[in-house]
Amino acid sequence: DGLARVVLDQAALGNPFNEAFCNDWVTLANELTSRDDVRAVLITANGRFFSVGGDIAMFQNNLDELPKLIKKWTSTLHMGIARMARLNAPIVTAVHASAMGGAVALVASSDVVYAARSAVLGSAYAGIGYCCDAGASIALSQRMGVARARRYLLLAENLKAEQAQEAGLVDFVCDDADVVAQAETMAKRLANGPTRAYGAIRTLFKTALSQGLEGQLEDEAQSLSRIAGTADAREGIVAFVEKRKPQFRGQ
Repeated sequence: DGLARVVLDQAALGNPFNEAFCNDWVTLANELTSRDDVRAVLITANGRFFSVGGDIAMFQNNLDELPKLIKKWTSTLHMGIARMARLNAPIVTAVHASAMGGAVALVASSDVVYAARSAVLGSAYAGIGYCCDAGASIALSQRMGVARARRYLLLAENLKAEQAQEAGLVDFVCDDADVVAQAETMAKRLANGPTRAYGAIRTLFKTALSQGLEGQLEDEAQSLSRIAGTADAREGIVAFVEKRKPQFRGQ
């Protein structure tokens, strides 16, 4: 159906960002970005937590080697995050329970975020004496604004779902029992949309706050010109004129 379902599934450990997760994330990104049938991505998790973030036990067992190991672990994690950001397919995430640290960065980098009413989203890093990774500085700034994101990290804040929504980190807050279903409904809607247009929108927003007006205007013009030549753009115009719902095919 065009929808890639991604599940964090180290439930017994709290779905940590451990070495296995880092390796899996880049493998996943390579798979998704190599396929032309992926039109939306839905991220969910199993267990009591969405994710506890960094694997503290793994850190504790490798204290002397951590500086070197962190470079190794982030080399795969960060490459996966960068490649996921290049997908045309929008990413929808359902936060069914608490998310911490790097998991919040993953949430923030999603295009649409649903959170259960009982969920807590904690920045965590500074609370254990660490700075951030997993694209947190960019993703949180884009969602919350630079000053609010910086404060969130410096104060190691824990935000309840409604607070996270007010801050821009979460888009929709749902009853716990409904959060995954509502996120899947949105993901399916996006999977039936103009995938290449979505990809262009995702790409344009990466530079929306970092380059000058003239450069952004030219990127918009070039992107719009490319998308105008797609089958979905043609279908959108014809359907509008014919007063019917367009049938987008991601092409």
